[in-house]
Amino acid sequence: MTDPLIAAIADPGARDLVERAQRASKKAYAKHSEFFVGAAIRTASDKIHVGCNVENDSYGLTICAERNAVFAAVTREGRGVQVEAVGLYARTDRPGTLNTVSPCGACRQVLWQFCTPTTSVTFLENRAYTTRLLSDLLPSPFDFT
Repeated sequence: MTDPLIAAIADPGARDLVERAQRASKKAYAKHSEFFVGAAIRTASDKIHVGCNVENDSYGLTICAERNAVFAAVTREGRGVQVEAVGLYARTDRPGTLNTVSPCGACRQVLWQFCTPTTSVTFLENRAYTTRLLSDLLPSPFDFT
């Protein structure tokens, strides 16, 4: 069954990424938070890589879905990989509704390393999917280049 919020995404490329992220979220290991996240990224070589969050009993060692997707892309395409678009999906089994689920600060910085300022990021905001530029989400990144 298609999620009506995903079906409402007008851009077919962004919708495809969010659908892939939704499938990836089903593999998330979130025994502590019950917050299951998936990410899908499309690279300049038109390849799609996915990741999910993986929690750890030592919570600081948890890895977010976005970073897992980026690391998978680097593993498969090499250190010169360039991410052009990102799609996110999150769900929880806890009572309540998710309102906004954007990338955390650490993920925004990791994305910056492999993206351009015009990389699009599609995520849930105010109970609807929106697409923003990475440069809007991280206006003052740490950039050592």
